[in-house]
Amino acid sequence: MTTVNLHAAKTHFSRLVDAAAAGEEVIIAKAGKPVARLVPFASTEKRPKRHLGLLAGRAAVPGDFDTPLPDSVLDDFEGP
Repeated sequence: MTTVNLHAAKTHFSRLVDAAAAGEEVIIAKAGKPVARLVPFASTEKRPKRHLGLLAGRAAVPGDFDTPLPDSVLDDFEGP
């Protein structure tokens, strides 16, 4: 982890970005107090690909799925 002051960060910004891209964490300080952290961007390429239809055939939606609920069930949710 490298700590640089704000003036040096402005002067050597591209060098600091290269260091962060290589995996180094860079702390930018103003008047000796840390104010920002430069870290490598977390790429979405490392995520495993999603496979559509992975659970196909394992569950079924009943034919009456969208029929209105009976009043007794609705009362349990909404009250009398």
